[in-house]
Amino acid sequence: MSADRRRDSPFVRPYAVTRGRTTARTDFAMEALVGTTMLAWERGVRLFPEQLAICRLCVNLTSIAEISALLNIPLQVTRVLVGDLAENNYVNVQQPAYTGGRPDVTLLERVLTGLRGL
Repeated sequence: MSADRRRDSPFVRPYAVTRGRTTARTDFAMEALVGTTMLAWERGVRLFPEQLAICRLCVNLTSIAEISALLNIPLQVTRVLVGDLAENNYVNVQQPAYTGGRPDVTLLERVLTGLRGL
């Protein structure tokens, strides 16, 4: 592969994006909702391209799984990146509420609506 093709390739090894980390400090559920805060848009904030893409996508609440799929980033890498953003208060993460070991009915309805839309 030529140097030009490598530079233009959208694929970046996950360990490079997460600086060698393979697990997030916080274990986010894949259905956890992520929303960007105003702090992410303040002047002088420097984000990696993947983090910036997450912030742009999460202007509207978006699940970890959706972020992973829409940005074509592996799920575990997405969790690490979102965890970094959350630690710096650039995003808020809303973990799902479970009742008695079962997912919330509202969550199940959203999943069903999403599946029907496919």
